Amino acid sequence: MNITNLFPTAVGFAKLGRDLTARELEFIIGQVRYPNEGNTTSENRKLLESVEMTDIREFIEDAMIDYFKTVIDPKNNVTPYITQSWSNYTEPGQYHHKHAHPNSIISGVFYPQANRDTDRIYFYKDGYERIKFPTEKWNVWNSESWWYETGSGDLIIFPSNLTHMVQTKQGDGTRISISFNTFVKGYIGSDETLTGLHLGEE
Repeated sequence: MNITNLFPTAVGFAKLGRDLTARELEFIIGQVRYPNEGNTTSENRKLLESVEMTDIREFIEDAMIDYFKTVIDPKNNVTPYITQSWSNYTEPGQYHHKHAHPNSIISGVFYPQANRDTDRIYFYKDGYERIKFPTEKWNVWNSESWWYETGSGDLIIFPSNLTHMVQTKQGDGTRISISFNTFVKGYIGSDETLTGLHLGEE
């Protein structure tokens, strides 16, 4: 039998392709933090707008726009932009709670510091299953969750409503991630079908 994917969830992957500079790492590590559920988060909610993050922001924006054009492919002139960005710090024994990103279209996580041998991000399929069969072998159709390894320099982009989390940090060192949300400027919908919406326009 030939089985295909219908209405799949698009998860994008990109790689920075270089080590972070000492200036970039120093800036990220030096952020003022506050307790989050399971780990800590920067007080700075516009992290990628800082001059120290210019090169990384351009890398993330290029990947985000590529994802947007490939996956959404809007008919009208629409420009996605980053609305918020912040850093997360997960020490050994800590975790990042299960969550999604409301008030955003596309979200993503960039890893300035992560260990590919021990660090993973988990994604979850939401919704109640009325009939559930014991599974012989997990695959992308029957799984309720799926994980990907994460390493330094990795970028993962996904729909903002996709639930995700990070389990308890194993091994040594601090896992550092930069998360971001997005929205769009431009014209979405259609005036003819009474769904037109002009965002960020005069």
